Amino acid sequence: MVKVYLVEDEIIIRQSIKNSIDWEKEGYEFVGDASDGELALPVILKEKPDILITDIRMPFMDGLELSRMVKAELPDIKIVILSGYDDFEYAKQAIKIGVAEYLLKPVSSAVLLEHLSEIAEKVRDEREDLALKKVYYQEMQENEELIKMKFLGELISGKLSLADAMEKGKRFHMNLSGPFYRIILFKFIQEDHVQAEQSEVLAGAYEAVGGYVDRFRDVFRFQRGVEGWAFLLTSVEEEMETQTKAFIEGLKAVIAPFDTLTWFGGIGSEVARIRELRYSFREADKAFAGRFVQKPNQIISVEQLNFEQQDNEFDANIFGEINQFDQIITRFLSSGSLEEVESFVGALFTEISEDHFRSLMIRQYIIMNIYATVLTFCKKLRKDAGVDGEAAGQMESLRENEEILKRAVSTAESVDDIKAYIGTLLDHAIELRNTVSGRRYSDIIQTAKKRIEQDYMSEDISLNSVAAEVCMSPSYFSSVFSKEMGKTFIEYLTEVRMEKAKQYLACSSMKTSEISYEVGYKDPHYFSYIFKKTQGCTPKEYRAARKG
Repeated sequence: MVKVYLVEDEIIIRQSIKNSIDWEKEGYEFVGDASDGELALPVILKEKPDILITDIRMPFMDGLELSRMVKAELPDIKIVILSGYDDFEYAKQAIKIGVAEYLLKPVSSAVLLEHLSEIAEKVRDEREDLALKKVYYQEMQENEELIKMKFLGELISGKLSLADAMEKGKRFHMNLSGPFYRIILFKFIQEDHVQAEQSEVLAGAYEAVGGYVDRFRDVFRFQRGVEGWAFLLTSVEEEMETQTKAFIEGLKAVIAPFDTLTWFGGIGSEVARIRELRYSFREADKAFAGRFVQKPNQIISVEQLNFEQQDNEFDANIFGEINQFDQIITRFLSSGSLEEVESFVGALFTEISEDHFRSLMIRQYIIMNIYATVLTFCKKLRKDAGVDGEAAGQMESLRENEEILKRAVSTAESVDDIKAYIGTLLDHAIELRNTVSGRRYSDIIQTAKKRIEQDYMSEDISLNSVAAEVCMSPSYFSSVFSKEMGKTFIEYLTEVRMEKAKQYLACSSMKTSEISYEVGYKDPHYFSYIFKKTQGCTPKEYRAARKG
């Protein structure tokens, strides 16, 4: 309903307006009245009426002063001024304030209702527009991040010309004129699934980082789902290093208050052409892979990652270093994804100088050590969860690696040969883990779907609230949900609501407005709009077709 508040100092007129109209029957909620603006103001700010009817001449605070103060706090409120003074100066002031109507006393109930009806229609239209914009924003926020991720892929493919990149970048308010560019990759390491008490901290950190990056005119952010963020820096040549340093220091300062979170970043090289951005991304990705083997809470370049590997002389201590791999590999197998295997293997091998691989003995030792670690992990999976069906087949496939192992031990001559073998081995182990655990994200998706099924009718259900329930950051949850379900969170929620609406339309005599409320839409006009958009017909047409 449209809420109405009345301010009139003449008690007879005030009572007449208040009592001569059946407000509820006419579609209004009368939320109060007062004899002057001073008494009315705090109540108006509390009740937030849609329409304010006020006399212009009152003691203590007149109608114009009240209108100015109310408009300052509630800019969307519609104000109807009642005046016994046919004074053009009052009318001019009222127009300047933004008053909707200026009516001369005496005014009959019929005339007042006629004007209120026009104003109420505007209020409803504005509500519908606001609801449309709200949902549109939610949908576009998810879709826009997916489109931006695709745009990043095009940028780092090296296939876009500067002109094409600048034109496409306009959609996201990006000025990519350069002339110099750099990629920085960044991620909160435990963002995929944190403890419940950490989810709000992580959401706050995400918001803080997003706000920080958006302050820069020459830095642009891309969500990469499970891989965190990519930041694209643009600059003139002599400023890039200074800008990069300042940006990173500022980023560290922003995330410093969130000291319970761990994070990592990789810095790409500076490039002079948009087509060369793939080289910067490649360097950043190599450094970013250091998150698997390096201490957290640092943002490093490839040069820094390789700093400790400068000594190319053979060192017998290499065997002790390789024995440390078991902890790193076990940790990765517990929480890593198939998409991260290649990066992980690359990072693992940065810990060993390539010169060491000239030794057949070391090559064989590395392969045997990693194989034993992976097999131990998989056997523990089998013991803890039991193995049958598909998982048993995958376990057998892993055992077959023993033959591949024998060939790898005897024939692997290059680092690439060993990387390929280790990558295959880790792929099998993660697939087994995912099968044994019922797929990595199945519990999370099932929890989210259950929450939607239970609370689809609530106006408060949102991607943020469900993400908090499954202990994920909103952006990470959005990425996981879209990937696992093949549709965005909003699209899935809308589908659930539409299916429930169709059940009501086909199996009940409820009005469309009542069904709208039951499935989570407080505005029947917006519900009808969404129904027609998704189902191809209006709710009325759908009901008629089912009962015809």
